[in-house]
Amino acid sequence: MTGEIPAENLTGALGGYTPADQRTPLLPSKKQDLTVEADDGYHQASFSSAVFNLSTTTVGAGIMALPATMTVLGLPLGILAIIVSGLLTERSLDFLIRFSKPIKARSYGGLMADSFGKIGRIMTQLCIIVNNIGVQIVYLIIIGDVLSGAKGTVDSAHTGILVELTGGPTWWNGRLFVLTVTTLFILVPLACFRHVDSLKHSSALSVALALVFVVITTVVAIKKLFDGTIEAPRMLPDVYSISSLGRLFTVVPVLATAYICHHNLHPIANEMKASSGVEIDKVSRASITLCSVIYVATALFGFLLFGDKTASDILSNFDADLDIPYSKFLCDVIRISYAVHIMLVFPLLNFSLRLNLDSLLFPKRRPLSESSRRFYTLTAILITTIFIGSTLVPNIWVAFEFTGSTATVLLGFIFPGLIALRDSPRIATSRDKWVASIMVVVAVISSVSAIVTNVIDLSIPVDSTQPKNNLHGIYSYMGARS
Repeated sequence: MTGEIPAENLTGALGGYTPADQRTPLLPSKKQDLTVEADDGYHQASFSSAVFNLSTTTVGAGIMALPATMTVLGLPLGILAIIVSGLLTERSLDFLIRFSKPIKARSYGGLMADSFGKIGRIMTQLCIIVNNIGVQIVYLIIIGDVLSGAKGTVDSAHTGILVELTGGPTWWNGRLFVLTVTTLFILVPLACFRHVDSLKHSSALSVALALVFVVITTVVAIKKLFDGTIEAPRMLPDVYSISSLGRLFTVVPVLATAYICHHNLHPIANEMKASSGVEIDKVSRASITLCSVIYVATALFGFLLFGDKTASDILSNFDADLDIPYSKFLCDVIRISYAVHIMLVFPLLNFSLRLNLDSLLFPKRRPLSESSRRFYTLTAILITTIFIGSTLVPNIWVAFEFTGSTATVLLGFIFPGLIALRDSPRIATSRDKWVASIMVVVAVISSVSAIVTNVIDLSIPVDSTQPKNNLHGIYSYMGARS
């Protein structure tokens, strides 16, 4: 896309940057020509709107997998891993924000183009496309599982809410019909908003529904703790061999997916009020803090409640009797609120997916929000593709284990670290480069270890006599399906 960028809009959203704020670049970057992106003139988003949208982008389905990381790492190390991941995410978002200011980059791809040229932009866009399409397919499958049920192992089977309410399966509570109605009457209308700020109310509701799950889980866990019906949680990881040590790294895709929100950072910043002085860095810190609190509470109390019986997707645990008053009602509330929460996260992922696909295919066209033909055509193609993937290709979970270890880790940690190390605008401090180096090295080692472990788990049958302390299949939130 081409066009002039009003400096006052960008500097307002990104914190009123002026050359005095940071060290002035010695030479202008010639690669800025690759990042000239048009502004559609919409700048109405408030601080609360931006926080809700970024938080909802972050808190997706990954929240349900976090308690299972405690079964791998043990409680103290697991909580520490969540906190450290939050701190690294905050730092990676800070890199994206600060290095976007001097070059006025309006997208993640534009920022990567300034550092690594056209190849950097294309790689970033492809990672976002692969990540978001995959996650949205998973979201639709989860919605179908929660509402219509899922077959599988004891650990993964679900009885659908609608099937329970009607006393058995019918044509109208079947997966295909439920997903069709959900897509046409909920997901498509939400996906047709031209600006991410328009989703602020649905995002606020989505965060509230995530808090409903946290509150219920916390209250139930505390009650059972006082009743003395909760066993002492495992404190240390159960490492009994080299392979079990390697499986500790399988938590990396889970944590990376839980915190991934980088693809929506620039779209949210671009729509913030230029005259309000609101800074996107304050938005990112508030969002990551909120999400970290939700994640720690979910992991802590979810693991306290179910211990080593915590399923890869803790939602499976809420299919059973919790041995408390109103157990069935509370479990239904959790499952329904979770399904609605996922529906409200879906359009935010679709928003950045559509923007990046449009930028990849039509890099020099006017803004997508100003072209109805491109906007609706891309929306229809993407949602149709995702719908088909969720209904006809259900057994795709292994692929998500690898995308979580690759595309997601690249977007969340490796690319931001490389941007700081490349330091195209010459503003990085020595501390920035140390942090970026550590971020990239840890991310690469963890990612490679997770990939190798997944390959081994696929090629070598798991010994049933050994403790199952890994997250193999964690992206099959509803498990092996039939």
